[in-house]
Amino acid sequence: QVQLVESGGGLVQAGGSLRLSCAASGSIFSNKHMAWYRQAPGKQREMVAAITRGGSTNYADSVKGRFTISRDNAKNTLYLQMNSLKPEDTAVYYCNIDGRFYYQQYWGQGTQVTVSS
Repeated sequence: QVQLVESGGGLVQAGGSLRLSCAASGSIFSNKHMAWYRQAPGKQREMVAAITRGGSTNYADSVKGRFTISRDNAKNTLYLQMNSLKPEDTAVYYCNIDGRFYYQQYWGQGTQVTVSS
C-alpha cells in the first residue's frame, strides 16, 4: 500500500523550531529523490527543500540557511528541521518524491505548521 504520512507540525512562535517527519512506504521512498513542499492559504504548492537518493540537498531561497532536509533510507523516513521560523512559513507541509524527476501520483494529508508573530 502506498503511504505518505507527515507529522511534527504545530503552532510555534516566530523564531522557534519544529522538526517534521514523513514516513513513506518503501515503494515510494526507495532509491528516489525526495522533497518537502508547502502550501499556504490561497497560494500554489511550492517546493521548499529536496534531497537526492545520494543525499545531495537544495533549498528554496526563502528557507535557505534555516531549514535542513535529511533522510533515513533504512527507515524510509524523510525529515525537515525548521529553525528560525517566520510567520510566512505558515502552511501545510507535504513530502513526496521530487516532482522534477517523477510523476507524483500520491499525496499525503500533510502537516499544518503555524508560526505566530
